[in-house]
Amino acid sequence: MFQTFSETARPDQGPPRLARFQTHLKNQHIDAFLVPRADIHQGEYVAPCDERLAWLTGFTGSAGFAVVLQDRAAVFVDGRYRAQVRAQVDTAHFEPVDWPEIRLADWLKGALPDGGTLCYDGWLHTAEEIEKLAAALGDHGFELTSRDTPIDRLWEDRPERPVGPVRIYPDRLAGESHAGKRGRLAAELREAGQSGAVITLPDSIAWLLNIRGADIPRNPVAHAFAVLHSDARVTLCIDARKLSDELRAHLGNEVEIKGYDQLPSVVMEADAPLRLDKSNVPAALGNVIETAGKHFEWGQDPCILPKARKTEAEIAATKEAHLRDGAAVCEFLTWYEAQAPGTLTEIDVVTRLEDARRATNALLDISFDTIAGSGPHGALPHYRVSDSSNRTLQAGDLLVLDSGGQYEDGTTDITRTLPVGDMGDEERVAFTRVLQGMIAMSRARWPRGLAGRDLDVLARYPLWLADQDYNHGTGHGVGVNLCVHEGPQRLSRISEVPLEPGMIVSNEPGLYKEGHYGIRIENLVVVQEAEPLPDASHTGRLCFGTLNFVPIDCRLIVTGMLSDGERAWLNAYHAETRDKIAPRLSGPARGWLEKATAPL
Repeated sequence: MFQTFSETARPDQGPPRLARFQTHLKNQHIDAFLVPRADIHQGEYVAPCDERLAWLTGFTGSAGFAVVLQDRAAVFVDGRYRAQVRAQVDTAHFEPVDWPEIRLADWLKGALPDGGTLCYDGWLHTAEEIEKLAAALGDHGFELTSRDTPIDRLWEDRPERPVGPVRIYPDRLAGESHAGKRGRLAAELREAGQSGAVITLPDSIAWLLNIRGADIPRNPVAHAFAVLHSDARVTLCIDARKLSDELRAHLGNEVEIKGYDQLPSVVMEADAPLRLDKSNVPAALGNVIETAGKHFEWGQDPCILPKARKTEAEIAATKEAHLRDGAAVCEFLTWYEAQAPGTLTEIDVVTRLEDARRATNALLDISFDTIAGSGPHGALPHYRVSDSSNRTLQAGDLLVLDSGGQYEDGTTDITRTLPVGDMGDEERVAFTRVLQGMIAMSRARWPRGLAGRDLDVLARYPLWLADQDYNHGTGHGVGVNLCVHEGPQRLSRISEVPLEPGMIVSNEPGLYKEGHYGIRIENLVVVQEAEPLPDASHTGRLCFGTLNFVPIDCRLIVTGMLSDGERAWLNAYHAETRDKIAPRLSGPARGWLEKATAPL
């Protein structure tokens, strides 16, 4: 099994670890210290050695941060994690704070009304983050100071850095060699008058060099840094133990290997001006360069947008991965439908679904820990079942099943909400509203230049009509055999990145009633050119093409709530699902699929 079910949160360990942390602050005359979720690479998912926030507080969510004062501490989380944080931390010692509604600067002003020293580890926060925090605290008597995090000294059994092997990603799947990518991006640097760019995001490096790694669970990337020079050379800072002779031959003579810890010296030796991306480069690196008087310029990581705009080869590859994955999910659903309420646990569901994906003989890993939340657990958007939380599925429950696989040709992510036995009217009405939002996004056509924030309302509108909503974005970007959460594209009220052809995003509206049930329906979609409409007054529109093909459970739909257009979309989607997936299924699963995709 890729997924394990041990309980990783340790709320009981929080208070004694916090006491040691606070003693350190008093001894060093520090008023407050920031503890982020992020590592030095600013990834959403981190290696065990970088789980500092979880070590201190017990909170294991993938987003959040803590601030520790000498006599007080708080954990800041967004709407996805508010129920989870209360379950995982000792709230007598760590105050849960609703972020971003309550900003750190505002909380600090109340906690330290006379100001004070706020310390942070400059290698664990971006330059942009610290710049914004300094501006917010500027007139309130706070001093911002960078220091090494005390956690690395207090954490006695801290795991070692990962040294997972790096593998070659085939050019036939990438659609372009790494020499071609390096040359294309280097030309852009020369045009901008820059001598090179510092790259600190592991997935950017993986994309640029057509490599994949094994340092982060579920995300096939390697911990590394790189400098892309304007002559198309790359200096790669990585633990050499990860590189085989075959991998070195793939990289070739234009990629120079340096030690993982040598990034500062590599940057100082490089020609100026270098480009640094303030949204992901550690603040400490910018400080090192500024202190040395070396010229640099802020600018976007040159890999970010090219990586997001998938090539034709990448799109073709991920389509195949999604068909394979869809067939595996349908085999699982065939089995699931045959089980009586009260006979399955959440762990049974997770295990059987992973087995179905393993049976493809192509699964490299799951793309994230499967979310199998039944009943009240479904109201936790990022619920992870453990041995202690494992719950039996009871008649009348809804099951939120959010899962995905990592295949060489693609990264999948799909959510289906499933009934356990007969379902009440409230749940069916709520499900139908969520489905209407998901269909609205799927059918969208829009002019070039619009961003995720411009489309996000489409998925929420049916819920807004009932004064309902969900506290997460409608969709995140997705890589191809890379990170299941990939920027910069997303469907969100705060996303200003224009959507472009080739970008993949999830379409996953939801609804959550804390303590009772959750609902979420998700397909991945790819931005593409829209077919012109007859007699249209404007041309050049964009639309979404669907990648996932798995039936949506019609037993949960109040059919009379659907418009003719919504019903037509669902029937067409199910017909396409039947055509694409049936030839890949076993006999029993084909019979199940035929019934599950019957027209409304």
